[in-house]
Amino acid sequence: MTEPIWIWGALGLLLLAAEMATGTFYIVWFGIAALLVALISWLFPSISTPLQCLIFAILSLGSLAVWKLYYKKTETHSRVGQAQGEEIGRVGLVFETVSATQNGKIRFTQGLMGSREWAAVSSNTIEVGSEAKVIAVEGNALRIAAI
Repeated sequence: MTEPIWIWGALGLLLLAAEMATGTFYIVWFGIAALLVALISWLFPSISTPLQCLIFAILSLGSLAVWKLYYKKTETHSRVGQAQGEEIGRVGLVFETVSATQNGKIRFTQGLMGSREWAAVSSNTIEVGSEAKVIAVEGNALRIAAI
């Protein structure tokens, strides 16, 4: 019969190859765990098969949980078209009257989140030609206040 070290080693290499094919970064933890169980079965050849499976489960799920706990996505360039807070405080010109009962429109000299004109909402009436500043983003509209 084939020794467990070769079975765990082959399983680990297959899982790592599957990770390289998918690029999900989830399968890698199972592949590393299988290779570690192969190492453990080489160091302790009398270890039972159920214990090897238990060690594999603990190592793979534990390492996956630790990675998910400490992994933080820091890239913000993937948030194209989504508000990130830089637009708060920007000043624009109201070109369609806005009030508590009617949405209006505001125009900016420089594009704001990819557009120069935006739907605007406000609690107070702001007439055409008035300057207003952005105080919040609400869905696909900007909440504005008169200056």
